Amino acid sequence: MNIRKITGDKKEYMDLLLLADEQESMIDDYLERGEMFVLDDNGVKAECVITRESDGIYELKNIAVVPDCHRKGYGKRLIEFLFSHYPDCKTMLVGTGDCHSTLSFYSICGFTESHRIKNFFTDNYDHPMFEDGKQLVDMVYLKRER
Repeated sequence: MNIRKITGDKKEYMDLLLLADEQESMIDDYLERGEMFVLDDNGVKAECVITRESDGIYELKNIAVVPDCHRKGYGKRLIEFLFSHYPDCKTMLVGTGDCHSTLSFYSICGFTESHRIKNFFTDNYDHPMFEDGKQLVDMVYLKRER
């Protein structure tokens, strides 16, 4: 298993990015200012994009695992890698939909709820967003501190 930083064309991984954020214009808002990493395990299995928001505060903007590779530890491995790669990271934030399976994943990774942004998905996306059959409305922000 190898995790590497992508310094070239990040849009080469758009299909994987769209698994976590299904509107390309929203991805474009953070892709170039963020750093992208891919996890390769006999082929790319996962990716993430992280931004530095201020001193000691980073935001995980996108993390996606190839569907056939869910529940194999790849997402968790990427998050642990980020904490080791950014030793100055005191707080990592992540915004996500109010979906039990996703919130459960982040809880297992040590995140707790920080705050919510009302109507984020309905106000910022050009189509209704659904996860696990539930329409996403509010953005749930989670944080992990060390």
